[in-house]
Amino acid sequence: MTQGVYADLESLIALRHQSQGFSFLPRQPIHSLLAGQKASRLRGRGLNFEEIRNYLPGDDIRNIDWKVTARMRAPHMRVYTEERDRPVLLVVDQRLNMFFGSQRSMKSVTAAETAALGAWRVLGVGDRVGAIVFNDTETAEVRPHRSARTVMRILGAIVAQNGTLRSDGSGVSRPECLNETLERACRLVKHDALVCIISDFDGADEHTKHLITRLGRHNDILAGLVYDPLEAELPDLGPLVVGDGELQVEVDTGNANLRKRFADIFSERLAEIRQFLLRREIPVLPLHTGLPVPEQVRKLLGHRPLRGSR
Repeated sequence: MTQGVYADLESLIALRHQSQGFSFLPRQPIHSLLAGQKASRLRGRGLNFEEIRNYLPGDDIRNIDWKVTARMRAPHMRVYTEERDRPVLLVVDQRLNMFFGSQRSMKSVTAAETAALGAWRVLGVGDRVGAIVFNDTETAEVRPHRSARTVMRILGAIVAQNGTLRSDGSGVSRPECLNETLERACRLVKHDALVCIISDFDGADEHTKHLITRLGRHNDILAGLVYDPLEAELPDLGPLVVGDGELQVEVDTGNANLRKRFADIFSERLAEIRQFLLRREIPVLPLHTGLPVPEQVRKLLGHRPLRGSR
């Protein structure tokens, strides 16, 4: 298969060796180019209360239990341990609208690589990972588990759906599949999970906002917004014939007004997504088709050179 047009299993497996240098549990707020000046945060793991014990030299005095200390007339500490399990659910868009790209790869391939990189990273830190992979006709669900076999099932589902994408008019785009998949995600993860939605968010509407709000009540959400540079700025190439797999039309890209309107539509769409997610402090990671995914993810999520960082 042509490189960049379709995802292949061997390449997605190889991304395991590049799944370092970034963290889904950042020590600092995530700042996104699309998220404005307000910081977006991921809660990360919680803390479980373990016990109350006597104070020992070097203990953090912020954890002193003052009520017990007063009752026992000796300093006592509240001891916590970090939660060991944090399931991650990858929601991976492989619909017909993702079968577009003008530079390094198709949006569908960028999404596939992002999901593979994330899956290997989650497994690498010992957490459970699952996925919902969807296109316009089918949905594959892989429940979260902590195993390489589960990651391979996820990658297999992605490659299978990616390989069915065609631009010859044989497929029908169904924007409503985004909401159907988010409803499924709401049923699959109840609380304390990280849900990574990797999509161009085509078909997003008011119900999408409702579903994301519902998901975010008891879970963290990370939005990987996939786009192609050509969607943001139409080049001046003169008359061109373009199509969506069903219809074709000739457009004059030399028309400055047309190019401006094209850019404005894309900007308005991004602004709407940005404002909605920002109000809910959901990090937005802009992922475009022009650069290798590992390079983009490390830049956006922050380099973590220390061993054992998440």
